[in-house]
Amino acid sequence: MSSTSWRNLFSYNRYSQITARAVRASFKEDERLVAERRGLTNMRFQRWENGNPTAHIPMSEELAREKEELGKKSV
Repeated sequence: MSSTSWRNLFSYNRYSQITARAVRASFKEDERLVAERRGLTNMRFQRWENGNPTAHIPMSEELAREKEELGKKSV
């Protein structure tokens, strides 16, 4: 298998995810935990009302709120 044959199978982003996971798995336990935490992504957004920003809202909270609202509408 040549070094570029992965391009026939998946994208560069997927390739980098696979290699990053392999590298993190090779660390000792305490270093592995720190590296895995760095790999987590927290996404936030901020709404603007009347030209002024509101508080930053984590996407996980917003998605949970939307899911709850959809559940109430279907009842």
